[in-house]
Amino acid sequence: MSRSPGRRLALAQLASSVGDGAFIVCSALYFARVIGLTAPQIGFALTVGWAVGAVAGVPLGHLADRRGPRGTAVALAVATGVSVSAFLVVRSFPLFVLAACVYACCQCGLTAARQALLAGLVDPAERTTVRAALQSTVNAGLAVGAALGGIALYLDTPRAYLAVFTVDALSFLLAALVLRRLPAVAAVPAGHAGEPRLAVLRDRPYALITLLNTVLLLYMPLFSLVIPLWIVTKTEAPRWLVSALLVLNTLSVVLFQVKVARRVTDLRSATRLIRYAGAVMLASCSVYALTGDGRSKWTSAAILLGAAALQVIGEMMQASGAWEISFGLAPAGKQGQYQGFFGTGTAVARMLGPVLLTTMVLGWGAPGWVLLGGLFLGAACGMGPAVRWAERDRARRVAAMAG
Repeated sequence: MSRSPGRRLALAQLASSVGDGAFIVCSALYFARVIGLTAPQIGFALTVGWAVGAVAGVPLGHLADRRGPRGTAVALAVATGVSVSAFLVVRSFPLFVLAACVYACCQCGLTAARQALLAGLVDPAERTTVRAALQSTVNAGLAVGAALGGIALYLDTPRAYLAVFTVDALSFLLAALVLRRLPAVAAVPAGHAGEPRLAVLRDRPYALITLLNTVLLLYMPLFSLVIPLWIVTKTEAPRWLVSALLVLNTLSVVLFQVKVARRVTDLRSATRLIRYAGAVMLASCSVYALTGDGRSKWTSAAILLGAAALQVIGEMMQASGAWEISFGLAPAGKQGQYQGFFGTGTAVARMLGPVLLTTMVLGWGAPGWVLLGGLFLGAACGMGPAVRWAERDRARRVAAMAG
């Protein structure tokens, strides 16, 4: 792959992630103070939205395969910007639910299309490393967007929130312009007669792999919800540590994700790194559990920093292995629908993770932390057998087609 497509992919990711960062920081207060929704209404609408988005990701990924991932990604980036713009004008709960569903569908579809575009532009041996570089760029963009959102939170006025959401919408339009300048990837014609249109829905090994990865992605609500609440309600650590831990996580990914990804060269090394990730995440959860027993302020802070450092190491290992597996097991010509299906794990983690993790960690305390770590380790250890099953199943299908 030439370096130009990689740089343009990174620029597109940077633009949209700035918008995402601002959205993450400001959305809850914007929805409450500007639109006038209650917390239960916001939670319900976003849950429904991500559920619909998870379902829509597969057919939108299939559309990217059939119509070409570049054009599909451009269209979905524009649609995402338009859906964000809808939040600027909706002022009723039913319309907010509709806008949330459209936004989540566009986001899930855009992710699948961009992954298919990456697969079409990048040599298979380089995909995981390039994806890691894109993830580093995403984290940098999220940090910039979070800073913009922080300004709006400081001003705490409707005009400030409206300005941030306008920036969010424009960021996706900028991403669409950048994606438009990438080389086109040829669309894939329809399969043979009798071949299912959405073949990924019948690929049981890949479904199991996606399920295991979804369990591993339950770390996603930790920094945004669970750890802040844990620090405030269960420890004596200073409250500003919430921000410090988020900065530690973001900067670590920016600086070290590509180095970690270079350890992945094939499916075997990917499953091995995920297995290591599960062990590290178990260790991280066990260390978090040590902070809820009345330790002093600075002792708790030091332990939390150590736990957060272990967590981000596990996250980077898990992500690197998952990227290799998701690309490596997707058949040629079906990257869009397979990436769309694999991406449902993110939507499900966003949807179910907050309820599950607040119950386990905040409700059960230290045993809940250890149980969560055990789930991470179990899913990580199950990834190797699942990938080998997928390889055998893929070899059987190829042999059957050749015969």
